[in-house]
Amino acid sequence: MPKDPIRIANCSGFFGDRPSAALEMVNGGPIDILSGDWLAELTMLILSRIKNKNPQSGYARTFVTQMNDVMETCLEKGIKVVSNAGGLNPKACAEAIKEIAEKRGLSPSIAYINGDDLMARLPELIDTESLLPFEAEQKLGDASDYVTANAYLGCWGIVEALQTGADIVITGRVTDAAVVCGPAAWHHNWKKTDFHQLAGAVIAGHVIECGTQATGGNYSFFNEIEGRNNVGTSARFGFPWAEIAYDGSCIIGKHEGTGGIVNKETIISQLLYEISGPEYLGPDVTARFDTVTVNEIDKDRVQISGTQGQAPPKTLKVAMNKHGGYRNSFNVALTGLDIEEKAQFAQAAFWDACPTSPSDFDSVNSKLIRTEKMDPATQEEATAIWQLTVKDKDERKVGRAFSDAMIHTALASIPGMYSIGGGPSKASPFGVYQPALIPTGLVPQYVHILNEETFLVEAENLTGTPLTIESSPSPRMPIGPTVDIPIGEIVGTRSGDKGGDANLGLYARNKNGWAWLDNAITIERLRELLPETENLQIERYRFPKIMAINFLIHGLLEEGVAASSRQDPQAKALGEWLRAKILPIPTAAKQEK
Repeated sequence: MPKDPIRIANCSGFFGDRPSAALEMVNGGPIDILSGDWLAELTMLILSRIKNKNPQSGYARTFVTQMNDVMETCLEKGIKVVSNAGGLNPKACAEAIKEIAEKRGLSPSIAYINGDDLMARLPELIDTESLLPFEAEQKLGDASDYVTANAYLGCWGIVEALQTGADIVITGRVTDAAVVCGPAAWHHNWKKTDFHQLAGAVIAGHVIECGTQATGGNYSFFNEIEGRNNVGTSARFGFPWAEIAYDGSCIIGKHEGTGGIVNKETIISQLLYEISGPEYLGPDVTARFDTVTVNEIDKDRVQISGTQGQAPPKTLKVAMNKHGGYRNSFNVALTGLDIEEKAQFAQAAFWDACPTSPSDFDSVNSKLIRTEKMDPATQEEATAIWQLTVKDKDERKVGRAFSDAMIHTALASIPGMYSIGGGPSKASPFGVYQPALIPTGLVPQYVHILNEETFLVEAENLTGTPLTIESSPSPRMPIGPTVDIPIGEIVGTRSGDKGGDANLGLYARNKNGWAWLDNAITIERLRELLPETENLQIERYRFPKIMAINFLIHGLLEEGVAASSRQDPQAKALGEWLRAKILPIPTAAKQEK
């Protein structure tokens, strides 16, 4: 007999999200599970630095603070907690939770899951070629180069922990969706081969993993959200929950009386976030995003259904970070007339003063950022920026000797010379993200009931016939009169980072808009619209059921967010840049959504 749906709430979309979210979700309405995502590729690098200073750290302490706020209420209401805040030290995180429980006179059953951290095994895994490059042309190099190496685990360790009666489950590096998929699989008693149901839960987890990005945050059409500017009330967007049914379908919503909006477009936006093609690979299932159907069923209630899944790949993704070297940068204001000539002069004066020539650095990135306006009303409107960023493995090259050289030119360079962002600075270390693959069978999960038993969850290679999904053909381009308008008047976007690559998802608001989008925005047109992508490899994928396309732009973010020299190192606003571009668009595509 199928059970009732399980309502799984999110209270964190990243390490540093709103601290009060856990309390809001526990007290704001009925939920069965409190979950959240604290980990990202950059977060693992940050946690490694924290752990190097204190071996008993390496986890998200903000989660511990949140649990201090809600633990008692969760136990009273029977709300289970599933969190990946354990980071690089799930055991220490579990012990910190136990400490605050004891201070409150509480005795929850606490489980932590590890097995994802491969650092101790890395030399052997590389030497035996058990660890494989994510891209064929990549080389893994020496194990000593890396500071973190964590396999993305799936949901079955979480299922085991909940089956033992754990009230609080703390993991290390699991997939973002696993903290949702695990409780759903446990509640509905799914088997490991229930691929369609698991895929549905993965989709639900993908949608709510980034918190308020599902409830109106980062939403292209934010100006349609009622009450968004009401400070003290609806300006604070509610966090989302997913109510997952036995068949894997779900309803996404938020608590009554909270700010924001849950509609078809906020959900489609988040579906497009940080994906590539229709096959969304994971350790438990390969979810087919090209089978998903999204429908509004009520105010702030959206149903996701029809999701199909197939067997997962025989490898797990491994998130690895290595020390990339040191970096430094500065910004020089270029004001008024002759901006390009001023940039050239400022650059020549600097390199004449710098004790190191450009060819002696590992990397030099010089940018002229044209932010000035004609006939400026303010000095700020008259100002462009020359930005210089250097990287090198030698900290001394990119340290004060580099930044001091800019100051040395202050009286012997361009007219109106001044720097933006402070004076000379020291070099700062940066990390390089490099993913890898490892055979699934080499990475079991270990479920520890704190101070009690340990359970081994063996990894399995699951098989099945790949799905054949027929994609509908492109609709005919709308005919009739056109008008030159920004793309964003008819198209919404969501963009983000995937290591050194960027994803750029676009969706239409109506059928005519979809017909235009599907025909007009090709890879070639994208290169024209965003010149930064001109020489990069780009992949394009169609999702007709949600009237969307996704571009995967390789190398846009260089070596990943921690090393990128882009002003927007995670490509968060890449989509908004595209929406500002003007094209001739059929008036038929401008009709109401």
